[in-house]
Amino acid sequence: MKKKRVNAASVKMIPTELTNNVKEKEENEPPSKVKKSNSGELAYRPVKMSRSDLYRPPTVEELNQLKEAESLFHCSLLKMQMEELLKEVSLSERRKLQINAFIETVTKLLRSVPLSPEVEIHDLSWLSNDVKVPILLLPKTQKGKFHMAPPASIDLIGSYPLGTCTKPRVIVDLTVTMPADILHPKDFLNQRYPRKRAIYLAGLAQYLSTSSDIGSMSYSCLHGNRLRPVLLLKPPGKESSTMTVRLHACPPPGFFKPRRFHPQMNNIRTGWYTGANNTQSEASEPPTPHYNSSLLGDLLVRPHLQFLSAVSAQCSAFPNGVALLKVWLRQRELDQGTGCFNGFLASMLMAYLLTTHRISNTMTAYQLLRNTLNFLANTDLTMNGITLAKDPDSTAPSMADFHDAFQVVFIDPSGHLNMCADMTACTYKQVQQEASMSLQFWDDPTVDGFHSLLMTPKPMTRTSDHIFQLCDLVKLQFSCKKLNFLSELMDHSGNYVHTALPFILSLLQKGLGQRISLLTHSLSPEPEWSLDSEPPKYKAQPPLSFGLVLRPELATSVLERGPPADSPKAAEFRQLWGARSELRRFQDGGITEAVLWEGESMCQKRLVPQQIITHLLQLHADIPESCVQHVGAKIDDVIKMGRKVPSTGEEESLRVVQSYDDLSRKLWKLEGLPLSITSVQGAHPSLRYTQVFPPLPLKFDYSFFDKGKPFQILIPKEGKPCPAYVDPITVICHMEGSGKWPHDRLAIRHIRAAFHIRLGELLNMQHDYTCIPCATHLDVWKDGFVFRIQVAYHREPQVLRERVSPEGLLMTRDNEEAQSLEMRTLHKPLLTSTLHGLQQQHPCFGAVCRLAKRWLGAQLFSDDITEDAADLLVAYLFLQPAPFTPPGSPQVGFLRFLHLLSSFDWRNNPLVVNLNKQLTAADYTEIKNDFMASRESLPVMFIATPKDKNVSMWTKRAPTVQILQRVVMLAAESLKVLEHQLMDGSQIQDVRVVMRPPLEAYDVLIHLNLKHIPLLGQAVDPPTVNFSRGTVPGYVSTSGGRVPVTDYNPVALYLAALRDAFGDLALFFCDPYGGSLIAVLWKPKAFAPLPFKTSQISARSVVVTGEEAKTIPNVEAILEDFSIIGKDLVRSVEARTERWSF
Repeated sequence: MKKKRVNAASVKMIPTELTNNVKEKEENEPPSKVKKSNSGELAYRPVKMSRSDLYRPPTVEELNQLKEAESLFHCSLLKMQMEELLKEVSLSERRKLQINAFIETVTKLLRSVPLSPEVEIHDLSWLSNDVKVPILLLPKTQKGKFHMAPPASIDLIGSYPLGTCTKPRVIVDLTVTMPADILHPKDFLNQRYPRKRAIYLAGLAQYLSTSSDIGSMSYSCLHGNRLRPVLLLKPPGKESSTMTVRLHACPPPGFFKPRRFHPQMNNIRTGWYTGANNTQSEASEPPTPHYNSSLLGDLLVRPHLQFLSAVSAQCSAFPNGVALLKVWLRQRELDQGTGCFNGFLASMLMAYLLTTHRISNTMTAYQLLRNTLNFLANTDLTMNGITLAKDPDSTAPSMADFHDAFQVVFIDPSGHLNMCADMTACTYKQVQQEASMSLQFWDDPTVDGFHSLLMTPKPMTRTSDHIFQLCDLVKLQFSCKKLNFLSELMDHSGNYVHTALPFILSLLQKGLGQRISLLTHSLSPEPEWSLDSEPPKYKAQPPLSFGLVLRPELATSVLERGPPADSPKAAEFRQLWGARSELRRFQDGGITEAVLWEGESMCQKRLVPQQIITHLLQLHADIPESCVQHVGAKIDDVIKMGRKVPSTGEEESLRVVQSYDDLSRKLWKLEGLPLSITSVQGAHPSLRYTQVFPPLPLKFDYSFFDKGKPFQILIPKEGKPCPAYVDPITVICHMEGSGKWPHDRLAIRHIRAAFHIRLGELLNMQHDYTCIPCATHLDVWKDGFVFRIQVAYHREPQVLRERVSPEGLLMTRDNEEAQSLEMRTLHKPLLTSTLHGLQQQHPCFGAVCRLAKRWLGAQLFSDDITEDAADLLVAYLFLQPAPFTPPGSPQVGFLRFLHLLSSFDWRNNPLVVNLNKQLTAADYTEIKNDFMASRESLPVMFIATPKDKNVSMWTKRAPTVQILQRVVMLAAESLKVLEHQLMDGSQIQDVRVVMRPPLEAYDVLIHLNLKHIPLLGQAVDPPTVNFSRGTVPGYVSTSGGRVPVTDYNPVALYLAALRDAFGDLALFFCDPYGGSLIAVLWKPKAFAPLPFKTSQISARSVVVTGEEAKTIPNVEAILEDFSIIGKDLVRSVEARTERWSF
């Protein structure tokens, strides 16, 4: 029973893209074990077993399985997850029967293709207007004859006959052998064979289009290779979405000699390609290795299938191992497109490891996957290629020949074909890094390796720290012309995108250097077009995207220091950077070449890679800046705060921290206190760099204020707009323990108040700071900031927990007052110092927190997911980034934050934030077990930390189940919209759309007067205003001066008043960062009639039915009270629904 429960749970972890098409259920699965409840969740009930079955000893097979699970997996759960995943992606027997029936139908039709008269190859008049040839006929001139005839043979190839075909993208490859009399032995020259192949497919499409047994048909290209078009066939009816037959055409076996396709051979003549008279000999023609490999691939499809079938027959786990590797590649978007690491390469690589005895035929699918990833992580095919050829013939190219022609080398069993011919070195480096990271995470017992590595998608937007796109791809034609890439264009058959791509990658790799750890690029998608359309031109494909994984410690440097002026490398440096390079003298006395980039604030320095990319592409490839679209920092705009120099808060936070450090030192050195200070700790988000809009030093216009007499306080004049908000920065000051401290709670408060007065006097006398002492705190005006010092005594929480019973016994009982005090004086300062350290390790941590909290505030969730909880959620992304690297830019961190909110299983798992790496694997297990044992009594969002393993103090009161569901929904939708906005270069990008909350769900909207919203300038869409809030620009003195009204926010006070008065009837939501409205949601149960009681008549009206009197909420009066309570602050109250009337 336990095993069945775990299996079902693991099925829930399968992502949508792997399960959308899963409709089948296993016929042998006993339906009595699982029952669906009304809520849609699975409810489990015990399976009836006899006593002998329940206590029978395990069989030999079961013992072997337990031993295998113990030795190979972290736990038996991982083994069962693998098994469930393989069940999900494997084809069911019913699906196989459907596929076989359709293949039989297609085969029967293909055998009856009629003959046609022979015509010139350029004469396409025999084709109807509804069918076009699926290849770009450039140049148009071509010699040769062509006629249609039935295929010489029809064979299944690819993953389906091997048993490695996986869902959800079920593609069955079927190859037809073109009759030998259609082809000529010299057709490998000048694209004659690829054109005949494409025309033959068009002829087949024309014939098949007349049959009702075929559903829809379209053209595509094999892995994006335009010289290898394929015909896509789908069955009619409902089955059309479940599978696709991909029809290939290939020459008869042995028709062309493999030696003609040597990487150093030329098979496209310059004279034919350019149309100019060219008398140069074949030996002087440039080689065409990519063209040659395209043709050779068609020649070897059957030998490759035979080879893989032989390997698969010797290893029973081979199909499952390949299936797992294909899932791993699919989650990383590496399995489709031009130059991808496709399923064929995955099969061949695993076959290579088996044939070279690097892995054993007796290994399980999991072992095959791990060993394959280990090989990828530790083998660089860009430097040392591998070959499957055991005894290549004498005409086969050498390994050096392949390395000279291609960036990545993996040679097939024939010894003639490089199966990675189209793959760039950057793509393989990406595969290598992904494999290395996967092994690292899999060996970490604190990481859920299965979910992270096989279930979590890794799109470029969430993987790369910076992304830029080349939008107008036709400009690459001019790049090829400038770089004189004629021979490369011939080799790529005119595909200027793939011709220029290797040069661009090499240029960027050289220019970015140590700033990046990885450079990736999008793989050109496999185009699909209708039969009656011309094949899409190269410029019609989506923008070419490039991703950068940054090294944070080097990426933001504004100085590129080159070699000394007299060094031989100086000329190379100047050639790379052009006019940007100049001689500079440095403090160490060196005179070197250097490039200085613009950037004052951290926000600008993060865009240095953007400046480098734009400059290099313009200088060396003639790609104008208008064609380069950077999407690495679009979302940062919502937290920018500088006017002259744009900033995302780093400099402002640093200024606050520096002022706090100075105050801390002065507090430590104060003389004249009755007790010494034992610690000074910050307890404010700005001191850990995570406040959305850090406090700015303010200089006030005294004409805006009246001067208060009791203290040096600035009180705003009547009729003026609300003054600028002054956020007090909390500082906890612990005093030493002493026997003189009283043991009475009231007396302790009085002593603390006396300390506040004394601290204020000493700071004023010794440092001339203006101080305002209160019973609960001391406000200190320093450097244009208000620091709120709170004195703490370490035994006070214990005193608050002590009670004397009527019998005179001393009892200790926890209570909210003690917990609240501990939170303020102990936990928050500790969290602040810990997260401050995390900011020092990861420079963009604070910016990610600010973006996350700005989104939560904009979506009206700030009161439900507090600042501290949000900071911990973001810290989790940096401390446990699997399957990614830690975020290197605010934008990618924010996208991962949205993904975490929307995809984490809050119901069944605790979110463990391992601060300072204090938790061990045993601690993780303990937290998980305690969580499952007490799940019903724990918060719905459970966040565990080293100091809080069992309670989740940061989310104890909020959010509720309903609020969390809405957060998850909005996070998923925001992520979808934002990623689409960022990667769709064809539309105007407005990333602020994810910050605008949907208001349809709310019943009442309270619109506020803009003059009385002190943080109006922080709004997502700040309005233009023509009034002042009493501040002026200029130098702020470090001490002295009058203190402004502190922590005065009418919106927050009004919101608190509403919740206090009507919290039992409605929920109130507001954006704390300049929100101009308050959204009200009625509680459904609040409108149920209640028996009349004089104590419960507030905001209710009496309804008498017969002899019974009941009360219901008086909505009209409540709406009027909203305006009365918020007089001058409320502009209007808009009732959007009449839900209370039902």
